[in-house]
Amino acid sequence: MRYPEIQAAVSALRNIRGLPWPKDHGDKNKLNQDILDWLQLMFGFQKGNVENQREHLILLLANVHIRQVPRPDQPPKLDDHALTEVMKKLFRNYKKWCKYLGRKSSLWLPTIQQEVQQRKLLYMGLYLLIWGEAANLRFMPECLCYIYHHMAFELYGILAGSVSQLTGEPVKPAYGGDNEAFLMKVVKPIYDTIAKEALRSNTGKAKHSQWRNYDDLNEYFWSLDCFRLGWPMRIDSEFFYVSPLPEKRSANKDEETGNFARGRWIGKTNFVEIRSYWHVFRSFDRMWSFYILCLQAMIIIAWDGSGDLSSIFDGDVFKKVLSIFITAAILKLAQGR
Repeated sequence: MRYPEIQAAVSALRNIRGLPWPKDHGDKNKLNQDILDWLQLMFGFQKGNVENQREHLILLLANVHIRQVPRPDQPPKLDDHALTEVMKKLFRNYKKWCKYLGRKSSLWLPTIQQEVQQRKLLYMGLYLLIWGEAANLRFMPECLCYIYHHMAFELYGILAGSVSQLTGEPVKPAYGGDNEAFLMKVVKPIYDTIAKEALRSNTGKAKHSQWRNYDDLNEYFWSLDCFRLGWPMRIDSEFFYVSPLPEKRSANKDEETGNFARGRWIGKTNFVEIRSYWHVFRSFDRMWSFYILCLQAMIIIAWDGSGDLSSIFDGDVFKKVLSIFITAAILKLAQGR
């Protein structure tokens, strides 16, 4: 806390002016709270996660701030260029995801310059809190983009003072601000689906086309179909449906691609890997090719009259050794087939 850059980041996070606190949250409770505490209260993040990501965000901002060349004005004011640079790094993948799907991002900045820094910190804090509490969902970056896309839009609605057309009350997060609401209502349903799919693998003995791993589940968020989940997410959606593993092989061709006719299991979204023992040779094709070519060269030298390694420089022997390139071409052809 003696570093002025740390003090500047802490001071910026404690700017809670204008944030709509719940009515039952007294002024005394706001004395030592900051932006991340407000996000915890509104979206239901875990207390330990908030403490970790507060330190994380402060260090990210301070590290970029202290490396600015030329050095900016001395803190306690947080440098805007450092804030913008950290924000670009955090949201690089999210913006690419929005561009790929043709959707506008949920990062809306106010027109009033004094509120821009606070809004950026709110967006960054929300992203880090989602990332910190997502645990194993971090292996599904586009899934996190989907979650953040909706929660950031809710954040914008809260700050803009939007009113619900149904109830006439101010907009609130879809999952409310209950204790550990994000963990129990957002992370847990998705992780339960991952766990059920892992059971379908039968400890790796089941066909790869009959169960979905992290990549397969994450590929669902590569297309606009992911928005069918809605927000709050529909638990009865096909994404969450996991059909029981068939005991006997069906004659239905759809089973080979993982699309079972009996249920709503969406199966593989794109690529379906077919595994066999030949993958041992295909995965290490360079090593096997090297061994075969070396064996061919050594047989040619051994069958020479002298058997000396220096005989490879002999004209006739050298021409025969060059035949390994023909063998290499045949091996490449066999690998391609």
